[in-house]
Amino acid sequence: MKKISAIEMAMNLVGGKYKCIILYHLSGGAKRTRDLLLLLEGISSKVLTEQLRQLEEDGLIERTVYAEVPPRVEYTLSAEGQTFLPVLQLMCDWG
Repeated sequence: MKKISAIEMAMNLVGGKYKCIILYHLSGGAKRTRDLLLLLEGISSKVLTEQLRQLEEDGLIERTVYAEVPPRVEYTLSAEGQTFLPVLQLMCDWG
């Protein structure tokens, strides 16, 4: 098994076109899927769902399903995701 560097691991977690932007929007508080679709221009529902699943699997976000009719699902940053915020802020400042 290949040993990967810290930068490779970080890029695997937050790399790609939308992951950092999703994390940025979630830094402002819980969002529903529809909210994120409106905030992320050009992303398809399918791609957003895939990105959210990956971020959840990697422990950067949490998914909460409310027992309502119709069901309500919200996404928030996890404690691990919160640790990425200083890096994300630096990226925003740099950009």
